[in-house]
Amino acid sequence: MSSHNETAIALATQLGELLIQRQFRITAAESCTGGLLAACLTDVPGASSWFDQSWVTYSNQAKMDLIGVSAETLDQHGAVSEQTVLEMAKGARRIAVANIGVAISGIAGPDGGTIDKPVGTVWIGWSLSDQLLDAEVAVFPGNRDQVRQAALLAALSGSIMRVSHLAD
Repeated sequence: MSSHNETAIALATQLGELLIQRQFRITAAESCTGGLLAACLTDVPGASSWFDQSWVTYSNQAKMDLIGVSAETLDQHGAVSEQTVLEMAKGARRIAVANIGVAISGIAGPDGGTIDKPVGTVWIGWSLSDQLLDAEVAVFPGNRDQVRQAALLAALSGSIMRVSHLAD
């Protein structure tokens, strides 16, 4: 039995169907979600046809070493920023040779928040090509698990929207 809620599994299944239709592959680079997105995607039977690999880059060092986020970006903007998730998504997509890279970085709490970036702040970034980069930010309410689950759902629904628009 999956540990993910029915909504997440339904979204992951829908995303998988879209990826199959377009013969696309997806990859993920996750920080605050600690692999929840990858785990949810691989809960879908047949996911190996559209999902190959992902990274949990929890530390800044891992972001730099594994998926090519620049030290300058991390120094100037921090791990929880538009610039960082875009570099995460682009680096993961390039390394995995995937059509779509999704990146998640945030502050799940209960501590670590600041006035500028309160607990619950999550950036999600997408790389659909070197030119098609997109990101959004949200401040999700709730405890650590609720913030992580909300980030998972936002990453899945945002991915569905972007993959759908690619074909239009």
